[in-house]
Amino acid sequence: METGKANERAKIRTMTANNFKDKIQCHIMEKFPLARKRRIQDWESLLGTGVLDSLGILDLVHYLEADFSITVSDEELLPENFDSIDSIAEFVNRKTSAN
Repeated sequence: METGKANERAKIRTMTANNFKDKIQCHIMEKFPLARKRRIQDWESLLGTGVLDSLGILDLVHYLEADFSITVSDEELLPENFDSIDSIAEFVNRKTSAN
């Protein structure tokens, strides 16, 4: 089982930040109708526009942990990590690079 996780992490590390952003953007557009309606841009605040609320953040964290094999600690649940698609992609890139 550990070998499978190690292989998965190695594959994820080879993804570029743009690939992270594309996957995250697709998930947000699929799961959060307001993002589609507003045609949210990668740099726009998901929190400030109301696209994400506290339950939305929890859903997003679950997706990030499952899809990118990362763990998000309570201390990392900060607006600067989850405010926009760009900031989320940067956060995921940092987390996967650290593993």
